[in-house]
Amino acid sequence: MRKLILEFNPGDLIKNLYKPIFETFHSIEVLEMLRMDFEEGVKVGVMVLETKENIPVHDVKLPDFAKILNILKSESNKHTCIVKIQIPKEVIKMFAEFKLDLIWTTPLTLSEENWVYSCIGDQENLTKFIETIKNYGDVVNMRFQKAAYQERDILTVLTEKQREVLIAAFKYGYYAYPKKITSEQLSQKVNISKATLVEHLRKAEERMLANILVGQN
Repeated sequence: MRKLILEFNPGDLIKNLYKPIFETFHSIEVLEMLRMDFEEGVKVGVMVLETKENIPVHDVKLPDFAKILNILKSESNKHTCIVKIQIPKEVIKMFAEFKLDLIWTTPLTLSEENWVYSCIGDQENLTKFIETIKNYGDVVNMRFQKAAYQERDILTVLTEKQREVLIAAFKYGYYAYPKKITSEQLSQKVNISKATLVEHLRKAEERMLANILVGQN
């Protein structure tokens, strides 16, 4: 397994798609990808949005395919947010081409002219990714590194019960958009009360975000 860091200059198709975003933002930095569904064309992640000219993030008008779900922190023109992107139907087939056996990691940044992707995988899947992305722009630079995994996985910050409930919530579609299961139905799946379930999820989400955003206070 190796890590690929690829610098990419998007072509006209992608530039035109993201043009409304970069009329307002200098750059987007993905801190953590929470969901990546290539079939449904959905991406949800914790991202730092850097606005132009100190535009308040509340005043930002995003295109229909992008939505800020939650603002976690704002400092000057940098806003740490949970963002959902629903890939438009006209390009969802393109997005699905990137459904490969890869782990998406950091750095992952987007700007008007230059994007940086990072992913971990075997040589076969990394090569497929490179070949595919060349269809949609120019690869400016790329380098490979030995994949280094931290022994401490993000889920280890949770209690055993928090992990169990969080994994069940993801498995049964509680975090899908729209939700595939209610909190009441999910509580029955894991044999606890609705109030206890919601409390476990709240604490799990709080701990995970605190771990992701450590040092950002």
